[in-house]
Amino acid sequence: MKKIVITGAAGFIGSRLARQLIPEQCLVIGIDNLQSGLMANMKDLLDHPRFKFICADVSSNSIMLREELDRADEIYHLASPASPKFYQSMPFDTIAVNTLGTKNMLELARTTGAKLLYSSTSEAYGDPLVHPQDEQYSGNVNTWGPRACYDESKRLGEVFCYEYFTRFGVAVKVARIFNTYSAGLRSDDGRILSNFISQALTGLEITVYGNGMQTRSFCYLDDTVAGLKLMMEKDAANGEIINIGNPKEYTVLEVARLVKQLTGSASPIVFLPLPKDDPKRRRPSIDKAKRLLGWQPQIELEEGIERMIKDYRQRLAEKGKL
Repeated sequence: MKKIVITGAAGFIGSRLARQLIPEQCLVIGIDNLQSGLMANMKDLLDHPRFKFICADVSSNSIMLREELDRADEIYHLASPASPKFYQSMPFDTIAVNTLGTKNMLELARTTGAKLLYSSTSEAYGDPLVHPQDEQYSGNVNTWGPRACYDESKRLGEVFCYEYFTRFGVAVKVARIFNTYSAGLRSDDGRILSNFISQALTGLEITVYGNGMQTRSFCYLDDTVAGLKLMMEKDAANGEIINIGNPKEYTVLEVARLVKQLTGSASPIVFLPLPKDDPKRRRPSIDKAKRLLGWQPQIELEEGIERMIKDYRQRLAEKGKL
């Protein structure tokens, strides 16, 4: 039976990935320190005989002493706060998990012979001057600002991956993930879609930062997870950085108007100052993912938002807020 380690298993990507791997007759070892992940995300997994949860910090060297990690076959290193709301509130923990935590997982992969997938981010491109962004673009980044704890630690995590691949031959793959969303995303996550949908359904003002002309590309969780699994499976992805995202680009204002339309909300759209270092344009080139993985996203934004709205309505109704 294949043993698979998932760090960040209580996050919405990690828990969905675990949920898909267990039926494939895999033993999944999930690790999370629950700083931004939620036990609720794993509630249907905890009693499964092929799922073992470890509440621990992968940044600590003590993680290497856990016997449960012996003879790992695959490691998905997904641990890290990903929303500005969370990583800006815990910058040192964010830096640690993406650097020390990444080194620990790479060392585990080196000693066990496991394949490792590192979840990097589109934020590695910073506020890009090249559009769309392909994997050869080195980015336009800022080490001196509120987003740097996430952006720059993710970039340094990629450097650790490069060194372990070139020096030790670890079968490492780096996924630069672009704006994943889905039903099940926590409503207080602080990202664009969770904010807009929560605000629209509860009658609050829909808050757009800047003039709303900045762009984003949104990839539904099912598509993201499919891309990550293909990266792990394909030897062609070893030693490669690959964008995993949806190449369709929308302005933030377009998305706000779409959410307002699909929810039937009367909430007004209001404009607030743009946060420092907020990227103006963001759209992946996925030519490499198509070529090496045969992957491209399938779920359109409108369908994904409708799924989120249904989920958020149900959760709000259960709490008596609708």
